[in-house]
Amino acid sequence: MAGEDELKLLGMWASPFVLRARLALSFKGLRYEYVEEEIFGNKSELLLKSNPIHKKVPVLIHNGKPICESQIIVQYIDEVYGAAGPSLLPTDPYDRAVACFWAAYIDDKLFSSFMMMIMGKTEEEKAEGRKQLFAAAETLEGALKECSEGKPFFGGDNVGFVDIALGGFVAWVLARDRLSGLKHFDADKTPLLAAWLERFSSLNETKAVMPDVEKLVELSKRRQAQADAAAAVVQGNRSG
Repeated sequence: MAGEDELKLLGMWASPFVLRARLALSFKGLRYEYVEEEIFGNKSELLLKSNPIHKKVPVLIHNGKPICESQIIVQYIDEVYGAAGPSLLPTDPYDRAVACFWAAYIDDKLFSSFMMMIMGKTEEEKAEGRKQLFAAAETLEGALKECSEGKPFFGGDNVGFVDIALGGFVAWVLARDRLSGLKHFDADKTPLLAAWLERFSSLNETKAVMPDVEKLVELSKRRQAQADAAAAVVQGNRSG
């Protein structure tokens, strides 16, 4: 079935949400066309037509039909290509609900605190974001212990839905580690999560689609410089 289908992914190389979709496709062993979008400039007609509500990536186009939102895309891939590669979502309804809960937690808590740490308008806001991020990591440490039952991944012996959800942020976590000199998944505070990060990053399916961490570091520096310059202009206007 996979050989007969046409799969196209609209994305942006640095997006952790796009990486989720690419990870799912990689672990399923599926071939697809990747289309890089200019999300900060002129968005393509294909993107605007495929996701007219949010106008965001990722968008998976399967035989001309668009599927939006990263977690929905991962679920869709797993359901349509159930026979390809490992199953990402558990078959048991309760286990599936638990996996969806933790995937939602990653977006609600981990991502929001990560963005506060990076984009906070004051040093106090950034510090609060860092504090919340470490708290979320400790919570995920407990989730990993519970879900894995001593096995390598949230999904057990194989990578699962929660691994993919968290895996989308791996490259950015590593980039922020280098920028800040801190380990956000610290081996002392969250040893299981730190080991998971190393294990997940070393998988061939992950390495095949992982963005270059150094490029993310440079992108982060450029964005920070632009934000600082804009803040200086605003401050100058107020002073004037």
